[in-house]
Amino acid sequence: MPSRWLIPTIDPASAARLSAALNITPLAARVLVRRGLADPAAAHRFLHPSFDDLHDPFRMLGMHAAADRLRKAIRAREKILIYGDYDVDGTTSVVLLTKAVQIAGGSAAHHVPHRLKDGYGMRSEVVETAAAQGVTLIVSVDTGIRAAEVVARGNELGIDTIVTDHHLPDTALPPAAAVLNPNQPGCLYPEKNLCGAAVAFKLAHALLSTLGWPETKLRRTLESFLKMVAIATVADVVPLTGENRIIVKHGIDGLGDVRNPGLRALLDVAGFTNGIAPTSRQIAFQIAPRINAAGRMDTAQTVIDLFLSSDLAHARALAQQLDSQNAGRQEVQAQIRDLCAQIPVTDSTAALVYYGEDWHRGVLGIVASKLVDRFHRPVFVLGRNSEDGLAQGSGRSIPAFHLLEALESMPELFVKFGGHMHAAGVTLDCARVEEFRQRLNAYAAQRLRPEDFLPSWDIDAVLDLPEISDRAIDGLFALGPFGHGHEPPCFAAFNVEVAAPPSVRKEKHLSVPLRQSRRVMVVKAWNFAERAAEIAPGARVDVVFQIEQDSFNVSRGLPPWSLVLRDVRPAATACSPDSAPRMLRAD
Repeated sequence: MPSRWLIPTIDPASAARLSAALNITPLAARVLVRRGLADPAAAHRFLHPSFDDLHDPFRMLGMHAAADRLRKAIRAREKILIYGDYDVDGTTSVVLLTKAVQIAGGSAAHHVPHRLKDGYGMRSEVVETAAAQGVTLIVSVDTGIRAAEVVARGNELGIDTIVTDHHLPDTALPPAAAVLNPNQPGCLYPEKNLCGAAVAFKLAHALLSTLGWPETKLRRTLESFLKMVAIATVADVVPLTGENRIIVKHGIDGLGDVRNPGLRALLDVAGFTNGIAPTSRQIAFQIAPRINAAGRMDTAQTVIDLFLSSDLAHARALAQQLDSQNAGRQEVQAQIRDLCAQIPVTDSTAALVYYGEDWHRGVLGIVASKLVDRFHRPVFVLGRNSEDGLAQGSGRSIPAFHLLEALESMPELFVKFGGHMHAAGVTLDCARVEEFRQRLNAYAAQRLRPEDFLPSWDIDAVLDLPEISDRAIDGLFALGPFGHGHEPPCFAAFNVEVAAPPSVRKEKHLSVPLRQSRRVMVVKAWNFAERAAEIAPGARVDVVFQIEQDSFNVSRGLPPWSLVLRDVRPAATACSPDSAPRMLRAD
């Protein structure tokens, strides 16, 4: 698929001033200027996110009422139920708030829905069961903002509800004792992009701040919570800017010294021994998938048990179970993805809806993500629920298309739906899947332009291979943590020669030696085997690449980084890259 390369125009003087002011490498300064951080004071705050800059939790609308009601329940020994969700964000939220209630002197049971049996969201029958067991307070985490009927049912049964969520609200808020959601109308909380675990963390912060602890004890406890919140923030793909950057920076720093037996066991099984903290990318690709595997393949209760376990041997067994489930998830996911990829996609296809009778519904969201990467169109992947006969599944989107708004334009199609701009879930009658496919495609065709279907690479700087050094790369890594909203820096090199035949790894990956001005460097090219003809020996090419931390290189005595190829084209010119006709400038 053709792509657009957005080449920046960077003021050299601004980059030089920033480099001198902050004593950072010229390359790091170029990246910061490209990203709108030319002001030294703003760039310094960005590079050194401070725990003290976390916002006061009581700035969030509803926090006083929520903290008061939760504290009252703990003092009165009321039965409390924490109602969560089955993904990383939901399960870590349950663990975090359970621990906070325990620290404050109370106890709380929890409920996490089964992805396949219960589906997403709160259910009235769970509330009715809780009422029969004497529960008088429910705290939802990462769910509940669109559960008005369920919350109302709780009110009828004498149960108060505190809703903590980050998903976009419906027109009417649930009739809860308190609603915590930075996206609700009237909430002036500065950070609107918190994940569910971060909203739960804010409630925990507010609760613990009422205990009269010394400031040092409160801070130490909150910093320990940030380890879990950082994992959830990365996994939920919210922007790693603003307050989220503070959370992830401090949380990842703490992952180098983990005391929780469950988290320690999970890091060990993923290859991170004590003293080694994973990067945000490693959290996204090695830690989060193992946590999510439980809810995708069976029940997320395993994750709760893991993180609440005080027995290291038991925790290790549970971590191994998650590791095995993740391997099974990968296999099932690949099978469904390959089936979907066989269906032709034409220029008239603006959005894609795939459906399979026997597809494992636990992996449909991640399959949708992979297909969006492949076809660069909004995608829903649905499977049939054998218990109720309904089609259920998940959607993912491209930057230019708002999934939830699309669903809200056709609500009569669905038994249930929800989500946000780039991720959503739906339940509908199987007989209406084809209508959904046609209407979503028509809706997308009216709103998307041809260029929206082209993948884009936002280049941070043109970088010749001879410019790459250990010092320059150390300066780049200091700009982390990276993730959504603050992607790893992306570079372009022009008129590069393929110095030798690429070597093939595991039938689909390549190692490509590139030469420029006598400097030869080997770049890793994941899933590039089908594009091998574009990088034949002797070919002159322009390349987009990133530089990543590489622990595998370290194990072989090589530098702790590697170049990763992201895109390639025949060299546009042997002259200056400014004359390249197919590149777009992004000033």
